[in-house]
Amino acid sequence: MKKGVLLVNLGSPDSPNPKDVKKYLGEFLMDERVIDIPLVARTALVKGIILNTRPKQSAAAYKKIWWEEGSPLIVLSERLQGKIQKQVDVPVALAMRYGSITIKKGLQELVDKGVEEVLLFPLYPQFAMATTETILVLAEELRKEHFPSLKIESVPAFYNKSDYIEVLSNSIEHHLKGKNYEYLLFSYHGVPERHIKKSDVTKSHCKIDGSCCATPSKAHEFCYRHQCLEVTRLVAEKLKLKEGSYSTSFQSRLGFDPWLQPYTDRTIERLGKQGVKNMAIVTPAFVSDCLETLEEIAMEGQEIFHEMGGKDFTTIPCLNDDDAFVDLLSKWIKDWIGTSIKV
Repeated sequence: MKKGVLLVNLGSPDSPNPKDVKKYLGEFLMDERVIDIPLVARTALVKGIILNTRPKQSAAAYKKIWWEEGSPLIVLSERLQGKIQKQVDVPVALAMRYGSITIKKGLQELVDKGVEEVLLFPLYPQFAMATTETILVLAEELRKEHFPSLKIESVPAFYNKSDYIEVLSNSIEHHLKGKNYEYLLFSYHGVPERHIKKSDVTKSHCKIDGSCCATPSKAHEFCYRHQCLEVTRLVAEKLKLKEGSYSTSFQSRLGFDPWLQPYTDRTIERLGKQGVKNMAIVTPAFVSDCLETLEEIAMEGQEIFHEMGGKDFTTIPCLNDDDAFVDLLSKWIKDWIGTSIKV
C-alpha cells in the first residue's frame, strides 16, 4: 500500500480582518470538544455573545503578530512540512483542524497522489480533547464518508519520548545561552478542569488534587495535565534545573468555569511582585509559534512582568521548523514507513 503523511495543526483565520477572524472563531468555538456544553447552550454562548464581542479584539491581536507571508502558525507549519518532505520518500501534506486548509483537503491531496495508507500526525506533544481528540474524530468521520478504502493510523502523544525531550531541552538551552535568567516558567495552553475528568478512562483516577498526576495510572495516557507536568519534570531533569527555579502554569482560559491552574498571567505577576528581575518562559504545548505565544505571552506577558517591576523577559521560541525537530519527526515517519508499526 502506498503511504503518505498528513501533518495537522490547529489553524488560523485567513487574515487578521474581523470578518475572517469571526468565521474562524465560529468554527473553532462551536466544536463540541472545545466548548463541551449542550448544543443549544453552546450556540447561545458562541453565536449570541462571543462572536458579537470577541472578533474585533482578536483581530487586533492577530494584526500585531501577522507576518507579510501570512499567519505565523500557517507559515511555520508549511516550513516544517517542506523540510520533512525533503527527508522522506512519501507524500507529506499539511492540514489544519480549523480554517480553510482543511483535513478533508489534506486527505484528498494524498489520495490524489495514490496514497492508500495515511499516518495522521497531530502536531501536539500532549493529548487533549480540544486538540488531538477532535482531529482524530473528524479524520475518522471524513474517512468513512469520503475515503472508505483509506487506512489511517495516528501518532499518539509524544510528550515523554526521550528523543523529543532531548530536542526540546536542547532548544531551550540554546535560546537561554548567555541569558542571565533567574526563573524558567513552563506555560501550557489551559483547558477546563472538566476536560481532564472527561478524558479519564478509569472514570475515577483524575481528581486534580495535587497528587493524582504523580500517581501511576492508565489514565495518564489521555491526561493532558499529567502530560504537561511530565514534560516540565523531564526537561528540568535533563537541564538539571534547581528546585524552585522553575514551575508550570496554564494560559488562555475562557469563561468562568475552573480551568487548570496556576494561571500563567497571575504567575508572571506573582514572580514580578516577589522580586524576580529576569525570567524566561517556554510554551511546550505548541510546536509552532502562534497568537498564544507571540501575542499573549511575548507581548502581554512581558507587559505584565514589567508592570510588576521585572526587567528582562525572555520568550523561548517553539520548535517550529528547527532542524533537530525536523530530523526527529522525519525519523519517526521513516520508522513508520519501514515497519508499519505505530510511531
